[in-house]
Amino acid sequence: MLKLYYLPGACSLVPHTALEWIGVDFDAQAVDHTIIKSPEYLALNPNGQVPLLQEGSWTLTQNVAILDYLNDVYPQAKLYGSGDARSVAYAREWLAFLNADLHKAFSLIFGAARFSEDESVQNAVRQAATAQALTLLARADHALAGQDYLAGERTIADVYLYVILRWAHALKLDLSGMSALPGFFERIEADAGVQAALKQQGLL
Repeated sequence: MLKLYYLPGACSLVPHTALEWIGVDFDAQAVDHTIIKSPEYLALNPNGQVPLLQEGSWTLTQNVAILDYLNDVYPQAKLYGSGDARSVAYAREWLAFLNADLHKAFSLIFGAARFSEDESVQNAVRQAATAQALTLLARADHALAGQDYLAGERTIADVYLYVILRWAHALKLDLSGMSALPGFFERIEADAGVQAALKQQGLL
């Protein structure tokens, strides 16, 4: 059986939702920041991060790698949309943007203390990262003008943006002027797979 290690509300909510869409039996294992730095967990994932997918003695880390694997093994779930090469490429393009660019900006906001003990330096890092995050969110908002989903059809990339918007709301970022994002957020939150994952993670 597949086993997914997750931190509630973290980016691991994305593969958690993917598994709900697939409909396969799986074990969702909650961890915390202490557990992911433990020797036992580091033996499974030396990066000390989530998500981590395990099946028997086989493990896989990195969000996009996990999503690619699940899409390949369970193509009927259409995690990347309708399945033709261009649709899949477009979904992957958005995943790359969300994972490598937008998520990175939020990592700097949350983790500014990693760079310096000086509060002024930390504040400067947060301010710069926040400005970058808002610029990137505006790009997503622009893409959603006139369509319900990032790639024009529902894909797992939409769930990644939803998770990041949850972080933006928690940080009380000013999203005024981004008129497409509120409706998008409500649309994705209402998805049955998202609802199931949120409930299992204790977020509802």
